[in-house]
Amino acid sequence: MKYSIYYLLGIILFSSCSPKLTSFNQKLYENQNWNEEELKKIQFYLSDNIVLRRKAENGVTEIKNGKIKTINGEKVEEIVFKRGTPGVYLFSPKEERFAISFEEGDEQKYLIFGPNPKMGNRYTLFGKEWSRNSGSVTYQEKEYYTSSESAYTTLLVDLRRRKNIEKETHVVKGRRLD
Repeated sequence: MKYSIYYLLGIILFSSCSPKLTSFNQKLYENQNWNEEELKKIQFYLSDNIVLRRKAENGVTEIKNGKIKTINGEKVEEIVFKRGTPGVYLFSPKEERFAISFEEGDEQKYLIFGPNPKMGNRYTLFGKEWSRNSGSVTYQEKEYYTSSESAYTTLLVDLRRRKNIEKETHVVKGRRLD
């Protein structure tokens, strides 16, 4: 019995320290009215996995952050972004579009996200074109293909609502007849 109480307390403490991830959406962005410098201070996360693939060029291939796989006899370069991967805001290529980087180093390593009206204006992965089975996205100035499921990957943020509300209190003393 004693150990189960400690176990329960441990779970409660652990869960209270973990981040509360919430979908980043247009309403949140507009309500907070963040500028570029403030957006650069926000830690973003991926809601789901994203797998980018492109046909590896014949000849010498140099792959640093991806893998080379053989699919149906073709060499394919693959880059995997796992669910929960942290990312940072780099810039806005257009209004309501965010370039989010998930890798250190090269400034060309980013994906574009923006509000999707079909998903409650959550910021989802943007691509050049989406079909029923796949879509194409640009990453590191190269075109990659990804499954259509990646179109539903959203940006998440750790949104902890603080109870620090500024309030100004004025206590009325009353008024008497002279």
